[in-house]
Amino acid sequence: MPEWIVTAQENGLPPLHILQQRVPAAPIGFLRQLLRKGEILRRHPALSPDAPLSTGDRLVLPDSQRLGRLLEQPPEKPVDILYENDQLLVVFKPAGLAVHRGVGHEEDNLVWRIERLLKRRKAPYQARPIHRLDVETSGPVLFGKGKKAASALGKLFMAGKVQKHYLALVAGQLAAEGALTSPVPAKGKLKESVTSFCRLAGDTHYSLLDLELHSGRTHQIRRQLVDAGHPLAGDRRYGGPSLPGLSRLFLHCHRLILPSPAGDSVIAIDSPLPEELEHALKTLDLRWPESVNSTGTKPRVAAG
Repeated sequence: MPEWIVTAQENGLPPLHILQQRVPAAPIGFLRQLLRKGEILRRHPALSPDAPLSTGDRLVLPDSQRLGRLLEQPPEKPVDILYENDQLLVVFKPAGLAVHRGVGHEEDNLVWRIERLLKRRKAPYQARPIHRLDVETSGPVLFGKGKKAASALGKLFMAGKVQKHYLALVAGQLAAEGALTSPVPAKGKLKESVTSFCRLAGDTHYSLLDLELHSGRTHQIRRQLVDAGHPLAGDRRYGGPSLPGLSRLFLHCHRLILPSPAGDSVIAIDSPLPEELEHALKTLDLRWPESVNSTGTKPRVAAG
């Protein structure tokens, strides 16, 4: 019979949580059944399904063909859920991950991860992305649960009722606030585009900006900042300055605000600055107001 030894990272977790982490491909019902039937044992003392385990505990697994097959499957890609209700799902997209399938992103993209999540849940609907973020940009992406919800959420975006706020580190020193209004290429034409900004912190070399999009063109923020003479840090495509230890674009969507599809409330979701971007700011000794990441946050909902 195979055995596991509980690690320091797993110390204090109940058996079901450890099983979910170690056998992510297994349905939770199957794992509960193994525990309920007493097929997973702990040596000295006996295993209790809900009792927290300690570092060094030995778990004895049954010789199960199904469990063996599940252990051989590659782990599912993680889905970090920021907010969820009956109509919508908001998940965090890391930099480097595409929203949709495309060249170089056929086998792993955000849509694929959501499809796998809903398959594990046995959800009776599909979830559709309502907007997108560039591959190199991190932040929340909104999905509608089913055709009706996706249509309602899409109409909110088309009507300009959804606010998207970004944090960007750019070269040079900007005014305290203002707007970027240079036209941006879209579908072969130059189209009017507006991005408002507020300077949160900085010095003569760099500025940390809070930006709000008022139109949604591809690479709008990146192009308009270049036109203004303040390219994004890490933006090799548009000639932005590089920062030691930062291998990505310094652009993060940190807040998404929208009316509920039911029309009875406002939903505000904050997405904290990723660790690598926080580290980049610390190396430059830059700080920003705590209120940037302390308001509007909704409770996080665990993926399942």
